[in-house]
Amino acid sequence: MSTPPPSTLREPHSSRVPASRQAFVAVGLLVVVTAIAVLGSLATVPNVRGWYAEAEKVAWNPPGWVFGPAWSLLYLMIALAGFLLWRAGRTRALPPDHGLRTAYVAQLALNVLWTPVFFAGYPLIGATAWWIAMGVLLALIISVAVLIPLAARRSRTSAALLAPYLLWLLFAATLNAGIIALN
Repeated sequence: MSTPPPSTLREPHSSRVPASRQAFVAVGLLVVVTAIAVLGSLATVPNVRGWYAEAEKVAWNPPGWVFGPAWSLLYLMIALAGFLLWRAGRTRALPPDHGLRTAYVAQLALNVLWTPVFFAGYPLIGATAWWIAMGVLLALIISVAVLIPLAARRSRTSAALLAPYLLWLLFAATLNAGIIALN
């Protein structure tokens, strides 16, 4: 029995993803995380100089100028990790991992919720907003903690890119808890 010529064999996934497709996905992920950042800033900016400036904060609360660069870098890392995960699934002909995709999308959704709940929620419903935000933040921490080992199975680099995000979220939880405890 003879083997068919290589040109007639079909792989389930192409091992080469066209550069144009990679660029489209990379830009798409950057657009998504940029939209999350913009939505967050819309909720933050009017309140940072308002109630947040007057609120009692923990001693380790960084100066306000730290948050913009820190989150910008984290969002870039989140997008890059997402791109590397997407590309690993295509270039290594791996089967779809719906749990990985769900965890990635869940952390994005929870991320977009926290800032408006925490900052814009307070003027609307008072300190209850901080408690709700803490619940959202804890769910976000869990989703990223679940995401990292799932990501590591496909791309160790993507998991490494997500680790500082998890650490920052844990730090942010102490800041959120401090606002609750001190106010």
